[in-house]
This record gives sequence, structure tokens and C-alpha cells, in this order.
Amino acid sequence: MDIAAVERGQSIKVMWRGKPVFIRNRTDKEIEEAKAVDLSDLRDPQTDDERTKPGHEQWLVMVGVCTHLGCVPLGEAGDFGGWFCPCHGSHYDTAGRIRKGPAPLNLEVPDYQFISDDRILVG
Repeated sequence: MDIAAVERGQSIKVMWRGKPVFIRNRTDKEIEEAKAVDLSDLRDPQTDDERTKPGHEQWLVMVGVCTHLGCVPLGEAGDFGGWFCPCHGSHYDTAGRIRKGPAPLNLEVPDYQFISDDRILVG
């Protein structure tokens, strides 16, 4: 995936293996908010660092499928400024972690790697 044109605070959606993948170039504020969350407040505890790649912390790459029943969440929505699933009301934060609603798990982070500063290989 070519991410060269994705500005800070912007997301793109690409398809991978028939599923949407969200790639977000997070702002410093979004990263700070994600890092400030107390892990004991999370249903599926993961640090922000566990969900990103070292040296590329501003980039968040996730499978865009709600972990409740498979709907596609809306970006930059919900009570935590991340993603909101309109089907049953799950709210995800700026790191894609479940914070409220019926979803049992965080949005999945697929295997991916940076093959250059502006290209990501998913899978």
C-alpha cells in the first residue's frame, strides 16, 4: 500500500483478502490519548506500542471489521475519537481498542511491515 499521500490526521481504507484495512496517520494528540489510557480500563488490554511498529508509531494499521459481528466501523467517530460501529454500538479508541459496547476484542492488527518510509506490505 502506498501511504505517501496520507497526511497526519487522515485515514485511508484499502482492501486486503476481501476485508477492509484502515491505515491511519495519527496526530500527536491521538497518540498521546492512546498512550495515556490505563490498561485496567480496557476489555482487551494492549498498549499503543503493541499495536504499532517501532519508529512508525504515528501509523495505525487495522482490519476494519468490528469484532462483535463483522460490521465495518466508521472512522473518527464514537465516544473515544477512534471508530464507532453503527450496527450495535461498539466504540474503539484512537488505537483501535474496544472501549464500550458489545465487541469483545480490539480491532485486529494484521501482520504488516514497512518496506520503505511510504509503502506498507500487509500480510
